[in-house]
Amino acid sequence: MSLRTLAVIGTGLIGTSVALAARRQGVTVYLSDRDESAARTAEDLGAGRAAPPPEPVDLAVVAVPPSLVAPVLAESQARRLALSYTDVASVKSRTEREILATAPDPTRYVGGHPMAGREWSGPRAARAELFRERTWVLTPTRLTSKRAFDRTLDLIALCGAVPRVMRARAHDEAVALTSHAPHLVASLMAARLRDGSAEAAHLAGQGLRDVTRIARGDSRLWSDILESNAAAVAEILTRLQEDLTGVLAALHDLASPGPAVPGGTGTGGGGVVPVPGRHALVDLLDRGIAGVGGLDGAGGGRRGAPGRPEAPAFPVAGGR
Repeated sequence: MSLRTLAVIGTGLIGTSVALAARRQGVTVYLSDRDESAARTAEDLGAGRAAPPPEPVDLAVVAVPPSLVAPVLAESQARRLALSYTDVASVKSRTEREILATAPDPTRYVGGHPMAGREWSGPRAARAELFRERTWVLTPTRLTSKRAFDRTLDLIALCGAVPRVMRARAHDEAVALTSHAPHLVASLMAARLRDGSAEAAHLAGQGLRDVTRIARGDSRLWSDILESNAAAVAEILTRLQEDLTGVLAALHDLASPGPAVPGGTGTGGGGVVPVPGRHALVDLLDRGIAGVGGLDGAGGGRRGAPGRPEAPAFPVAGGR
């Protein structure tokens, strides 16, 4: 199966990047956005035509915030925009429940989430190569038809991404840890910079810029994402809070005068450092090193052949 026509609803960073990748492969793309200027900008960038298709397209990509996916899908299906549908929202469980309850034909839909992005938003930030060798999660429901699943696989292949099938809840728990909570932590750190001195800004190095880079993301979009995945994100932040409480106790221990032992980590190795606080910090730092090491080889999706799915976690239904 190969895609000939595609509709992209929402011409932000991800939607326009999908459209650019599809156009590069010769697919006819139709663009729409509630902000007509965004759709026209995407059109000017070569992402497709900012016009409705003359007949149902092979696949429609719903590229809107999580809370809008279900109503946009229902409206699109009601006007028969496409033969099959997918989305690119970063939260799946709530969206899946709403779609199963409200979509005119949920068999024609499969949830999707490309694990790619940038700190910038809008169509001008889009790149056709954004998804190359990146993981693209699919979350088929018990009703998803093989035709909808296969058409979405075709889209993933022409974008050069690597498909991975997951259940919606498992996906949401994973991205809470790997994306949503990190964005909040980056924002918390970046917000502290507002209270910093002018001298501190001049001393900011690449480490701080790496930590805070994603804090530039669209605040309205991210508030929607965090609300849609609030429980999973809260669970991660609760664990972080527990770790932070231990770190604070260690730092207060180190900062307060009291019994100490020689042979600490001061200059020349001859300083004196309270042992409990030092050990607590070293333990946390070591756990951090181990955690980062676990990312080595995973590469955010740079494993396997682009366009070839891993074994589905569960079967999809037959259908149109």
